[in-house]
Amino acid sequence: MLTTLLSAGLCGIDGFLVTVECDAQERLGEFEIVGLPDAAVKEAKDRVRTASYNSGYRFPSLSLTVNLAPANRKKEGSGFDVAILAGILRCAGIIDRRCDLSRICLVGELSLSGSIRPVRGALSMCVAARDAGLTQIFVPAENAREAAAVAGMTVYPLTDIQALVAHLNGQTPILPVSVAPTDFNDASLEAALDFADVRGQTMAKRALEIAAAGGHNVLLIGPPGTGKSMLAKRLPTILPPLTFDEAIETTKIHSVAGTLPEGKSLLAARPFRAPHHTMSAVSLVGGGANPMPGEVSLAHNGVLFLDELPEFPKTVTDTLRQPLEDRRVTITRAAARVTFPCSFMLVGAMNPCRCGYFGHPTKPCTCSPTDVKRYISRISGPLLDRIDIEVELPSLSYEELATREPGAESSRTVRERVMRARAFAAARMRGEKNIFCNAQLDGAAIRKYCVIDEGARTLLQGAYDRMGLSARGYDRVMRVARTIADLDESETIGAAHIAEAIQLRSLDKKYWN
Repeated sequence: MLTTLLSAGLCGIDGFLVTVECDAQERLGEFEIVGLPDAAVKEAKDRVRTASYNSGYRFPSLSLTVNLAPANRKKEGSGFDVAILAGILRCAGIIDRRCDLSRICLVGELSLSGSIRPVRGALSMCVAARDAGLTQIFVPAENAREAAAVAGMTVYPLTDIQALVAHLNGQTPILPVSVAPTDFNDASLEAALDFADVRGQTMAKRALEIAAAGGHNVLLIGPPGTGKSMLAKRLPTILPPLTFDEAIETTKIHSVAGTLPEGKSLLAARPFRAPHHTMSAVSLVGGGANPMPGEVSLAHNGVLFLDELPEFPKTVTDTLRQPLEDRRVTITRAAARVTFPCSFMLVGAMNPCRCGYFGHPTKPCTCSPTDVKRYISRISGPLLDRIDIEVELPSLSYEELATREPGAESSRTVRERVMRARAFAAARMRGEKNIFCNAQLDGAAIRKYCVIDEGARTLLQGAYDRMGLSARGYDRVMRVARTIADLDESETIGAAHIAEAIQLRSLDKKYWN
């Protein structure tokens, strides 16, 4: 007897449907799984057999062949266990043979006791099932809220194989899971972090506001204790809230990577990733024998913060060049070629020298000029070219630390200005398919959208000659000036906007000549 039902697998962060064909024949008992399974899928034979016995079901003494189609696509992981056992139990008559399993999707790993364990990527699998025209999916109970975020799907939580059999036989129905819309509300402003907590550093706060409004990459330079990390951690609280589509895409990545917080059905706040400088290039951009997303993809639609940037090996930071440019990373292995999205804001923080006190007004620097130059040069030119804003944070005086700023702006207030600026820019760029913020403006878009008045033109020409700007440096100044004008809701870029944008690029001359 042949039973056909559906499960789902993963390729990168995307799910795909897998047709599970279970054939049982009256001959010497054998059990084979075909269809390009990996080692974990092949081991399903032992899990399925033992889970069936321990759940009270006699495993059929038949010759069993399970085919996972399409056969030319590698199947990985243990998420096919439930579908395989359900197909076998239907062939054996334990699941009513009148039950049509061809229009439902079954996902889950079996324990030897018959209970069902969670799997990675349930959200991606549910999206694939919906896109294939299915309306019902059975997933492990721990993954049910995650899968329920997909509109148009009825999600049934599975605790053990006995509950599934009882449901399919019409004995004890499993109640579907639903998720309240309030679970998707943005939680970033309810966090303990707030811009109002940062003392002083008015220029750095302004720089991060401009960066948030335009999606620009930022480099913060200053001695220890000036608030570089404190400011970076608060950047997500002034970014616009995630749209529902962004939340789905971000959650898919974290679900596949296994980093989705327990009890979270959908990521509502923008990610903030701060990896240590001892990380490898594979950890940063993704990879492995079975390619998995790296930190750049886990920061998708959020912020990637690299503290102590010069301490990262240059071979690691240079791998950021292509992801920053293309906003996606493609990993090719013998088994598969996968693409992960990685549209993120890069925030780097660094001391001006190894001891941290180069140029400090009161503390002496113990580094020689050669040491300072060697330390600064750890940041490559191509990476620096992809950073639009550089800002120096001075040491704070006792009065600045001890006295709370009167009228210090909260993250909510700053975010409102950022959202207005983004809405102003979006109205201007309506119809552009691949440009969502000013940081993505290329040369043609700069000529189209960055209209400057005569005063701004004169100022920019003088700065171009005086600072020795390259063509790429010119584009960076124009992109930042466009964002500053958007914060003022001005279609024309004026001299004041150009002057502020130039000021946010002046550290090139001081530190990198």
